Amino acid sequence: MIKKTKFYAALLISKLSFAVLKLLQRPATAYAGYVALKICPDFLAFSKKYINHNIINVTGTNGKTTTSGLIAYIFENTGQSIIHNLKGANMLSGIANVFALKIRPFKKYGYAVIETDEAYLTKLYDYVRGDILVVTNLFRDQLDRYGELDYTAKIIEAAINKNPDLRLILNADDPIVASFAKPDNTVFYGFEEVTYHCGYSDAANAPSEIVNCICLEPLEYTKRFYAQQGHYFCNNCGYKRPLCNYCAKAKIFDEYSMLYVKHNGTVFEFKVNLVGLYNAYNALAAIAVAFENGLNQSDIQSALDTYHSVFGRTETRVINGHKTIIQLIKNPAGAGEVLKTVDLNSNILIAINDEYADGRDVSWLWDTDFEQLKDAQKLVVTSGARAYDMAARLKYAGIAQKRIIIEPDVKKAVKFVSNFTPKDEKITILPSYTALLKISKY
Repeated sequence: MIKKTKFYAALLISKLSFAVLKLLQRPATAYAGYVALKICPDFLAFSKKYINHNIINVTGTNGKTTTSGLIAYIFENTGQSIIHNLKGANMLSGIANVFALKIRPFKKYGYAVIETDEAYLTKLYDYVRGDILVVTNLFRDQLDRYGELDYTAKIIEAAINKNPDLRLILNADDPIVASFAKPDNTVFYGFEEVTYHCGYSDAANAPSEIVNCICLEPLEYTKRFYAQQGHYFCNNCGYKRPLCNYCAKAKIFDEYSMLYVKHNGTVFEFKVNLVGLYNAYNALAAIAVAFENGLNQSDIQSALDTYHSVFGRTETRVINGHKTIIQLIKNPAGAGEVLKTVDLNSNILIAINDEYADGRDVSWLWDTDFEQLKDAQKLVVTSGARAYDMAARLKYAGIAQKRIIIEPDVKKAVKFVSNFTPKDEKITILPSYTALLKISKY
């Protein structure tokens, strides 16, 4: 009874704290959650009682925000009420924040779709166990925070082991992710074939990630889509890419993709209005989750037709009359795929910070295939705390120094590039995470 009283007190006070911050025009993405957890440490455990069906966690290096956003939108489009951390606050206080602000004492919700930071997944499962876990991929990312891939994999594996009833939906094309499989409780998705029908291809100059098998021997590939994702096998122990429950063929066009998803012997066709193979993977994961929760092709396509990217994930905005594409970059594998899609006839702004949420270590800039921008026709503006580092990297990538403009102040850089760009021409902005937050406010 005391714990229940604390839960309702936490719910009330966290809502009031959020209202005060909003009144003072001091937005905070996680403060209400921080207050809720301080008052009631079991706040998240009590919150699960408000979910009728499943809590779906989405984790991985890249694609968490887009994949969870797609899943939530597909469910909402069928009339389900959803709790979802749309703005991407994916640590404990951020997750508690969305429950604190969304829950009403006498209302039930169909699903909770929760993007979850890889390092916090095991901590989250100490408080509230999910029903379904989607793992998108694992790439080298924020080495100062996560360390190497084997460490991140161990954290996720520890979280899975805490939750014996957890249903896994895994990217079969990623050998590290596929290794998390549990007998009889795992669904795999992946691509059988990828073809490009656009202005770019799968070619990249960045070195591919070398991934060893669980027996420590290097994996070999019959197909490699990007980074370590593809069709792999081990000559030593026989480990190989598992058969997929949702196996797909992808046709990648300039502004959309076509997915042909085979499930239980039937092929379903989907149009996805997002660019790049990386987003095709995100969409395939969301499609698998939707099917596993009883939705049909019509339900899913209806949502895909009207879904819009959010918060810098291939987001389109208009800045001073210019169509502007904003795409988050944060590690070599993800940034390399984003760079393939950049319009080299647009003015480009790259804004890199090195705050905690970005990762203090920016050595990833040198592992990223910025050579793909060497034929940029207009200006490339570098900004943020690491504007000079970024400019040096672009010079080594072969971009003419006369095309590189350095403006460390992000707000001034956005203003400069939007004022400099002629009417009816496009702008591309590639920010790290905290730079994206600043740009979003502007």
